[in-house]
Amino acid sequence: MARRKSSGWWSDYYYTPSRPKKVEGGVKSASKRGGFGESWWAKRWISILESFNIGARLARGRSYARSGQVASIAVDNGKVTAQVQGSAPTPYRVTIEVKTLTAREWKKIIDAMGRQALFVAKLLAGEMPQDIETLFKEEGLSLFPTKRGDLKTACSCPDASNPCKHIAATYYLLGEEFDRDPFLIFALRGLSRDELMERLGSKGAATEKASAESTALEPLPTEPLSLESRSFWNGPGEGMGDVFGVVEIPRESATLARRLGGFPFWQGETPFLDALNASYVAASPRGLDVFLGPGESVPTTEND
Repeated sequence: MARRKSSGWWSDYYYTPSRPKKVEGGVKSASKRGGFGESWWAKRWISILESFNIGARLARGRSYARSGQVASIAVDNGKVTAQVQGSAPTPYRVTIEVKTLTAREWKKIIDAMGRQALFVAKLLAGEMPQDIETLFKEEGLSLFPTKRGDLKTACSCPDASNPCKHIAATYYLLGEEFDRDPFLIFALRGLSRDELMERLGSKGAATEKASAESTALEPLPTEPLSLESRSFWNGPGEGMGDVFGVVEIPRESATLARRLGGFPFWQGETPFLDALNASYVAASPRGLDVFLGPGESVPTTEND
């Protein structure tokens, strides 16, 4: 092997790269070629890494992410830890720390979001509002790291360059994970998904309460209970209408799972929601048989 220089962009081309050891069950990116991430927020995250101008290490980081060299990733508030297998016998330890916002800063952001019902509605639905960066900027803050000092990265590998290819591989996989769960970006800035949803929910509830009070109507009279005990113990009968309505296979399967998002850093060959969808499609007709009884059939729609 040619002698390796300790630092500098030219060191990427001064030595023969070693071959990493294969990882069984590593985290593989969905991207096989081209760019990483599909959503604007994922691409925004990737653009920060690529602005560091770390030369050929970016290409090797992409290769590591696509070949499954990242053995594991864990995301906590303000910190990412990962194990990335290189040529050494044991994986290298990677940490990425993001500067978190203070409690006071988060209060400013939540209050600003609460004044815009569309922001609250989209975030509660698991979507990232297009103008959210503008909202942060108006409060004198930023959602994404804006300078290199906002990120602190480290790797146990002997490469003196920081970020190295192991950090780059982790960074790319994070970008893809942001596609599935945009709330990870908030977690890296110091606010977990559960806490954000709770605080947004309270803002939404307060808005709904104020709206309801401003247009208060007389409550509808409640229907009195029947004095006939038989109608109570025998369940729905004549005069009670169709309790369940039309029962059919949903037009979209696994809707709850899709709202919750896929399994984080899924390691299967098939995307998690695609794998789960097959089970829903197979189970739906059987569920109808159980509910409606044998011999009944319900027409399905074209999208089923």
